[in-house]
Amino acid sequence: MNYPIDKNLVKATIKKRPENADKTTIGALLSVCGSYGMAGAAIMSSKAALRSGIGLLKLMAAKSIYPILATSVPEAVFYPVDDNFLSDFNFKEKSRYCGAVLAGCGLSVNNATRELVENIVLESEIPIVLDADALNIVAENTSILASAKSDIVITPHDREFARLLGCYPDMLKGRREELALKFAERYGVIVVLKGYKTIVACPDGDLLYNEELGNAGMAVGGSGDVLAGIISSFIAQGFDMFKAAASGVYIHALAGDIAKSKYGEISMLPTDIIDCLPEAFKSIDNSF
Repeated sequence: MNYPIDKNLVKATIKKRPENADKTTIGALLSVCGSYGMAGAAIMSSKAALRSGIGLLKLMAAKSIYPILATSVPEAVFYPVDDNFLSDFNFKEKSRYCGAVLAGCGLSVNNATRELVENIVLESEIPIVLDADALNIVAENTSILASAKSDIVITPHDREFARLLGCYPDMLKGRREELALKFAERYGVIVVLKGYKTIVACPDGDLLYNEELGNAGMAVGGSGDVLAGIISSFIAQGFDMFKAAASGVYIHALAGDIAKSKYGEISMLPTDIIDCLPEAFKSIDNSF
């Protein structure tokens, strides 16, 4: 299977909420994101996840950024952790009853986060979405991906993917589909290779790609955090992981195009993409 992501796939993937839904039945997400100086990444990924239908968001919060997270994402349940002891965060206990864990957005790279990310990859029993600094940590030892107990989605841009491959970014030119599929098959992960015509590669050889949506105004720091939040929200709600990743790419790009129509490519921001998510969902199905 190798074809573009379209509205029909998204509509078939995203489920309407039942009338008797409550926050415990819609799905819960654990987010392990953010650090001193990078609170924004945790905020944007969290808001995107919430706007994408998650019932409950549980957010690990370094104490240095807890005040701004608590005021910016009041809907979340927080687990404040001392900045110097992030590796002590008991993610297995905190992820109980969650449908997925998102790790890496603004997390930073140091010994404590290395230990934390490694523990998540090797010990998690629920699906994992790895983005940003979690990918930079995994790039130091990609073999741990093959040892994971649960299914994993990785969401690198070209430079991050080059680090995972151990090559220069220029080597990806003309080979993005080929290399994404090879990496997915080798390590048993779903690869969402972000960029112009984002690719979603599955370990079984299936590949989807974004052909018609998205714009250059989305090329701003933070857009990837928004995408990671959307995808992890869909997975936590129990949607098929491959289709959830592809649907996340489509919805993200669609919201980006709506933001462009309102603000223009020069002025639009990743937070505008989040604000445009409701309109994007309604354009797929007005009942969402």
